[in-house]
Amino acid sequence: MSFLIRISLFLSLFSFVFSEENSNLHPFQRPLILEYPERNEPNVKQGCTDEIQLQCTGWRFAVEANNLSPWESIPAECADYVKDYLLGRGYEVDLERVSNEAGIYARNVELNGDGKDVWIFDIDETLLSNLPYYAEHDYGLELFDSVEFDKWVEKGTAPAIQSSLKLYKEVLGLGFKVVLLTGRSERHRSVTVENLIKAGFQDYDKLLLRGSEDHGKTATTFKSERRSEMEAEGYRIMGNSGDQWSDLLGSSISKRSFKLPNPMYYIP
Repeated sequence: MSFLIRISLFLSLFSFVFSEENSNLHPFQRPLILEYPERNEPNVKQGCTDEIQLQCTGWRFAVEANNLSPWESIPAECADYVKDYLLGRGYEVDLERVSNEAGIYARNVELNGDGKDVWIFDIDETLLSNLPYYAEHDYGLELFDSVEFDKWVEKGTAPAIQSSLKLYKEVLGLGFKVVLLTGRSERHRSVTVENLIKAGFQDYDKLLLRGSEDHGKTATTFKSERRSEMEAEGYRIMGNSGDQWSDLLGSSISKRSFKLPNPMYYIP
């Protein structure tokens, strides 16, 4: 057998053994290549270009990370993106993830047993969903209209966010006192109570709304003041769930806070 033939057979055998060893080590039989889609290639499913989708994903990430300056409406080019996110599985999965993590934390909190350990919940886009309202207002593309939104609130038909309802019941069952702290007006107390009961939210300890003296305050200031009052009464704020950073930041913050996703609007 000639030298060249022997070399050829050796290389063939070596290549075969090497490929067999690699096939046992790696689940992929060919290189796995991850890359961004081509720029400006139409994406029929999303109703916008892939480049816009990437930009809007970045924008939504910045919203959730609290990296944006105060904003009044979603970017016009992201209207389809936000709608698809809210109506698709993504929004639901993100809500479930937050509630699941909050539940894990709640189950590991050692309560003091004196009825002073509190979990705070915001209401709108935290316990109750206003998606039916925003479906008629371009999911945040339109500037917020307080008069129109009040009309929606007064219907008292906002559905429960199911993952939040599950967490709410679990927190109550664990022995936390539940306080609802919302930017809704005191004049909407009765309809809010009725809506909450209808949606399955009962047995909370307090429902705190904006009084006449609170109008004009930012949500951060208003909610910080209410939390400070609770602490002055001896309550320990162990958990806090809200869809706005203004629900969670400020003074007298909870031991652990959980931010629910909301790309539709921003409240300072």
